[in-house]
Amino acid sequence: MAIETVTAEDAALVRALVAIPAEVWPRVLGGLTHGQALELAERFPCWAHDGQLEPAGMPLVWLIMAGRGFGKTRAGAEWLSAMARCNPDGRFALVGATRDDVRRVMVEGPSGLLAVARANEDPVWRSAAGELRFASGAVAYAFSAESAEALRGPEHHAAWCDEVGKWGRRGMAAWDNLMFGLRKGERPRVLVTTTPRATALVRRVEKLASASDAVVRGRTRDNVHLPESFVAAMLEAYAGTRLGRQELDGELLEDVAGALWTRRLIERARVGVAPELERVVVGVDPPASADGDACGIVAVGLGRDGRGYVLEDATIAGASPEGWARAVAVCAARCGADRVVAEKNQGGDMVASVLRSADSRLPVRLVHASRGKSARAEPVAMLYEAGKVRHAGVFAALEDELCGLQVGGGYEGPGRSPDRADALVWAMTELMLSKRGAARITLM
Repeated sequence: MAIETVTAEDAALVRALVAIPAEVWPRVLGGLTHGQALELAERFPCWAHDGQLEPAGMPLVWLIMAGRGFGKTRAGAEWLSAMARCNPDGRFALVGATRDDVRRVMVEGPSGLLAVARANEDPVWRSAAGELRFASGAVAYAFSAESAEALRGPEHHAAWCDEVGKWGRRGMAAWDNLMFGLRKGERPRVLVTTTPRATALVRRVEKLASASDAVVRGRTRDNVHLPESFVAAMLEAYAGTRLGRQELDGELLEDVAGALWTRRLIERARVGVAPELERVVVGVDPPASADGDACGIVAVGLGRDGRGYVLEDATIAGASPEGWARAVAVCAARCGADRVVAEKNQGGDMVASVLRSADSRLPVRLVHASRGKSARAEPVAMLYEAGKVRHAGVFAALEDELCGLQVGGGYEGPGRSPDRADALVWAMTELMLSKRGAARITLM
């Protein structure tokens, strides 16, 4: 797809004007025609810093992963506006964590698509329909990562994805559906603008962009247009802290501060296959409702070597009680489980009834959570530290949740709740700790 460019002469002229002393500016600007003044103000590539300009070669995936205030949103809005200006038949996707994020930040925000429109342009934003019509005739459609299925089917020339680090548990499915539909035109492209967060999706996008040398990293202070007082205040408050490294310096920090699990710890526990097993337990963290969190379903086994092995993550989202109960029964049968351990806090004895209705032979034990998720998880994390647990394969979504659990009760992982991690904790507690009473759970 064509995109507007600025010549070296254009850029040199603007930079020469910028170098003029402030006291001379009124006389210089007063000598410009209205058209020249507009051109000076609206030629974004001349004013942008290097991190806001698309890399050469029109890569499929361009990632700007930088600190707050770097100018990510402005870069995204200007990039998409330029493509719409030059491609009247363009069909674009705007994808945020929620539709409200698309509206507030990407479209209506101070650096959004409406704000960067030129004086002779009047894009029409139909908020209810989630549709932005550019003056050229190009159209951009708003999508939410929460509604991943809405991206299954539509075709686009290009997409702008914002803050993928907060897309949540449906984020990976949204990304996959978007990429499969990115097939209009000769050179489809996607720009991702995000503050770094160590999620599976961010790491995947980073890998794709790195293959074309199209990853831009930057710090808040790289944006010379920010007020010096703001930058100074932020650095004074946060410089050197973990939050400052992520939000100001744009660093992708793999481990959450105070995390019970680290990436290194999990990698150290990884094996290809489990050995012969003596018993298998399936842990279940039921959702409060079909529209709520996922139903965590994780199978673990005790090897003859005395170690616990994570065998399968069969977690299911958006299912009815009958649906997730069937998923539990299928997982238990597939893994040869001799025990299903399910938390009863959200549904009481109904949880057992629903599970047994799916398979009357299920050996169900209900457990009551008398402590928070992190407190229950600590003894299991200690098993990992002692080398007594192995992961028989890769369980990316589960591992992201484990690495988000913090000492003291915090959670900084994907989604609203660590449902998969909680299911693993229940299963591993039953398998490795319950006989010694270390888990302090109440069996019902």
